[in-house]
Amino acid sequence: MLVHKIEEVGANVKEWKKQGFTIGIVPTMGALHAGHASLIKKAVEKCDKVIVSVFVNPIQFGPSEDFDKYPRTLEADVELAESIGADIIFAPSADEMYGEGQRLSNDTLTYVVPPFFFVNKLCGKSRVGHFDGVCTVVMKLFNITQADYGFFGQKDAQQLIIIRKMVKDLNVPIELIGCPIVREENGLALSSRNKYLDEKGREDALVLSKILNNIKSCYDKGINNIDALKETAFSFLKDVHELEYLEFVDKDNLEEKEVADDNTLVLIACRVQGVRLIDNILLNNINF
Repeated sequence: MLVHKIEEVGANVKEWKKQGFTIGIVPTMGALHAGHASLIKKAVEKCDKVIVSVFVNPIQFGPSEDFDKYPRTLEADVELAESIGADIIFAPSADEMYGEGQRLSNDTLTYVVPPFFFVNKLCGKSRVGHFDGVCTVVMKLFNITQADYGFFGQKDAQQLIIIRKMVKDLNVPIELIGCPIVREENGLALSSRNKYLDEKGREDALVLSKILNNIKSCYDKGINNIDALKETAFSFLKDVHELEYLEFVDKDNLEEKEVADDNTLVLIACRVQGVRLIDNILLNNINF
């Protein structure tokens, strides 16, 4: 069922709570692919009722980012989500989420601001204010849906870690479920932004997973010196790749690692054909 109004979601949630149903929320920005489908499937398996949000959130985009051209495929998204078993697809407008005519900035709108230590690195370093927008919309979705479980993909690892921190610090009564990265057969991590790439770009984008897999292979052979592991990446990079970062951090708190170990999360961001892509791998191969 496609729903656009917060009030409609609330009416359904109230009735579900009366009946003792567990509720899962899968927050998305739409343009759903097999990665999103895996989250919805996990939610359907674990929860009595599932809400999938489809909302391209304006306050998590910077002024020079791709908000206007971000792919929007609501009809296909609804069809996919319902085919897996989602009960509600919540697709609000910005006015519905933040108030009609509301100026979308933190000088007039209440934002949820995560700790500086967690955002002043990795994606947050180049996307200033991005995680403020993410935490604000996610907290609103948690409140609107009163969900018992939230389902997030591990491809957006920094986002998942920050949302876990927010939930813990603010005593939000929800359990977060991190779900594994879904990849194409060639190893490319699924992303809505892959739609921006042509065939050559998709081939060039494989550099991210190749670098991560090579680092994991070297670590498995006993190499734990981070400088040495980083050095292996440069043999894969070509003129078509613009490396933004390659970092080794603790999977729980994003602290920079001095020596690689089983708790190390390796994250990479790279531009291919002007498209910013991210990927990551955990060195002990266990989900986080």
